[in-house]
Amino acid sequence: MKIHILDSAKALVAARGFSGVGLSEIVAAAGVPKGSFYYYFESKEAFGRALLEHYFEGYLAELETMLADEGKPARERLQAYWRFWRTNQEGNDPEGKCLAVKLGAEVSDISEDMRLELRKGTSRIVSRLCRTLRDGLEDGSVESTRNPFDIAETLYQLWLGASVMAKIERKPAPFDAAMIATDLLLSGK
Repeated sequence: MKIHILDSAKALVAARGFSGVGLSEIVAAAGVPKGSFYYYFESKEAFGRALLEHYFEGYLAELETMLADEGKPARERLQAYWRFWRTNQEGNDPEGKCLAVKLGAEVSDISEDMRLELRKGTSRIVSRLCRTLRDGLEDGSVESTRNPFDIAETLYQLWLGASVMAKIERKPAPFDAAMIATDLLLSGK
């Protein structure tokens, strides 16, 4: 039931933000009484933390699948990930939206627990990107003298920023610029 509530509310939160969704909407989307919500979550903030934790578990499993195909050069796997990112962020389906993009700025100032969950999840993403960058340095598809962790962190921050700017501008130009910068970083430039 807990997972059902989280899954049911994800699209609402992805579409309207954490503060923009009320408890009554969460329980209505899940089709459960308010008491069931409080059985699993002591507060809306505890729900938000659990939502982020659940989101990152699924996201990281999907990321692992995308980046684990060692039959392809690491650079190709990384570029496939960024194309996936762009497609999800440009689409209109709230289910595909990144909760780190949607909630990062909103909840980091209002909930320390949710901020820490965001930090933990995004750190795990950066670590996985770093591992693929190391693979790329080994297979020759990535060229750089920079530390793979620094590249991974820079790329993740670049794409988070591009996602926010694409929302603001309602144009794909930030993603175009992010892809150019990504190619340059992966080429050691």
